[in-house]
Amino acid sequence: MSPLRIVILSVAAVAAIGLALLVRNMTMAKTPTQAVIVAAAQKPMIRVLVAARDLPVGTRLKDGDLAWQGWPADSLNASYITDGGRPAPSLTGADAAATAAKDLVTNGGPAMEALKGAVVRDALVKGEPMVRGKVVIAGQGGFMSVMVKPGMRAMAIPVNAETGAGGFVQPGDRVDLLSAHQDASTKSGGGFVSQIVVSNVRVLAVDQTTDPAKNGRFIVGSTVTLEIPADATQPVAEARARGGMALALRSYADMGGDPGGAVQGGPAGEVQMIKGGTPSEVAVLR
Repeated sequence: MSPLRIVILSVAAVAAIGLALLVRNMTMAKTPTQAVIVAAAQKPMIRVLVAARDLPVGTRLKDGDLAWQGWPADSLNASYITDGGRPAPSLTGADAAATAAKDLVTNGGPAMEALKGAVVRDALVKGEPMVRGKVVIAGQGGFMSVMVKPGMRAMAIPVNAETGAGGFVQPGDRVDLLSAHQDASTKSGGGFVSQIVVSNVRVLAVDQTTDPAKNGRFIVGSTVTLEIPADATQPVAEARARGGMALALRSYADMGGDPGGAVQGGPAGEVQMIKGGTPSEVAVLR
């Protein structure tokens, strides 16, 4: 065998050995990685209730605000709300499809349904797990304070079927609060003075009911809680002390704009008041 052939064979042998070692190292490196991936895929998961979108403070939870999301069972916080199911190796495939169908029929299940209508106390970001301390459910302490917007105050106004727009004023409506009382500035003390104390204010509750009546029904209450601008609380308190208050229900198309304070110095006018078909007092609008 010639020296050249010996050199070529030696180089080929060394190259073959090097290639074999390289392949062996690559195989050994891939095996642990694949094992980790398989282990991660089979890690027990459980469904946790999370925010389906960013939920600022004061948001009243409704359909579409919450969702179920898979969560590693070994890192589950005890305060998270789960669907009550057992941890499963996977939340995909046929089991996931069956679960999604069940959610559709039950509107997300009892745990999600129980939170609908609650008010967000602490802001939540999309995908953040829901905990009961971040929301306030109707009937719990602090519920009304969460519903009231910053810079506003909640004040209760006594009403009846006559002064409450026939009982058609419902939570979520917008109303004007009017006050009418005898005009003490006249010598005879006759006539009435009336004014709009606050306008376009939101109805927070009728008695202790904060949700609008359903199926065309209405609530006739003895007290209506209104969301009043902070600087209008004193005029409202004075009007309540004088009595003669009434609510004027605003049209749905006339709910835009910010709440207004008391009308001061508006154009004067007279409105004749009719009792039993007979004209009587004259209300002086100021």
